[in-house]
Amino acid sequence: MNVYADNAATTKMCAAAIKEMLPYMMETYGNPSSLHSEGQKAAMALQDARERIAARLGCQPDEIIFTSGGSEADNQAVLSAAKFGMEHGKKHIITTAFEHHAVLHTVEALRADGFEVTFLNVHSDGLVVPEEVKAAIRPDTCLVTVMYANNEIGTIQPIFPIGQICREAGVLLHTDAVQAVGHLPIDVKLENIDMLSLSAHKFHGPKGIGALYVRRGIPLHPLIHGGAQERGKRAGTENVSAIMGMAAALEEACDSMNRTSVYLTELRERLIDGLSPIPSSMLNGSPLYRLPNNVNFSFAGIEGESLVLLLDKLGICASTGSACNSSSMMPSHVLLALGRPPELAYGSLRLTLCAENTQAEIDYLIHAVSEAVAELRHKLAGSTQIHL
Repeated sequence: MNVYADNAATTKMCAAAIKEMLPYMMETYGNPSSLHSEGQKAAMALQDARERIAARLGCQPDEIIFTSGGSEADNQAVLSAAKFGMEHGKKHIITTAFEHHAVLHTVEALRADGFEVTFLNVHSDGLVVPEEVKAAIRPDTCLVTVMYANNEIGTIQPIFPIGQICREAGVLLHTDAVQAVGHLPIDVKLENIDMLSLSAHKFHGPKGIGALYVRRGIPLHPLIHGGAQERGKRAGTENVSAIMGMAAALEEACDSMNRTSVYLTELRERLIDGLSPIPSSMLNGSPLYRLPNNVNFSFAGIEGESLVLLLDKLGICASTGSACNSSSMMPSHVLLALGRPPELAYGSLRLTLCAENTQAEIDYLIHAVSEAVAELRHKLAGSTQIHL
């Protein structure tokens, strides 16, 4: 049996996205900046997509900037807030130790430019405490950036109270919602979110396209200079077909969200219940406040990379954590932030599901992972193991 269980890394494109993209590859292929009729057709399509995406986030169309994906959106949001803060004498940023590297590496670069960064504790359950955000805010704080849902362990952060705290303090709030958009209901106005990053290929849209929501009145600093596209905030000819695919995929994901969430939660719990009896295993992240499709375990005494490769031979696509960091031999920074010892962080497995997965596949996953862990431990029987 073949099972794809790495949907946090990327998803299969949905038929709705492909169907909407094709006309903008073969028929309406004009440059939206061109004045002729074909260009204006493309420009109208861009506006249509902008309106559809904005409607799903609870914002205005002119608050949506199209990007190449989540990483670019994260970079632009953090760097723009830093530039704005620096102009007003504020050079302090608050974030967490288990953010995506698109945020972590950006704030590290800002530290080299004289910014101070406070890394909030995410505790053993992978959750940020809003009161700790409030306590960390200083008069010179220019930005709080906390991801909406973690890409490795799936924990959903309390963005609503964090947003209230930031708004009352007059501090900008950015959230990396790459894993959340299309999977969780989000209303940027209700939640007092100032900037939000998303990426289409996480909700069955095309790769290489994403968006950044920026609340009106917040100055956005362009990363890419050149033309006047995206109201001068992001130069480069817009990828119209991919943008239309993103809009279609987001609409489909949001329309089916309630039904999909119930189904995936049932599969998730079945998988957790099936893997928990494995000796010396530990579920990573909150069992309650987590994405419906995310299961992340650590298994003492094995290496996650070896487990992923063994599962691949059994027809299972899985991961040890973020696909963006899969080539690194370092243990997961997310699990280290939770207080897991390095030896246990090395033995992690992330399984992320989608609506196409079945109960039969879940049962196969449980059997295959149990057998694979036992086989790897048998091979390493002579080595020192960690016991929980």
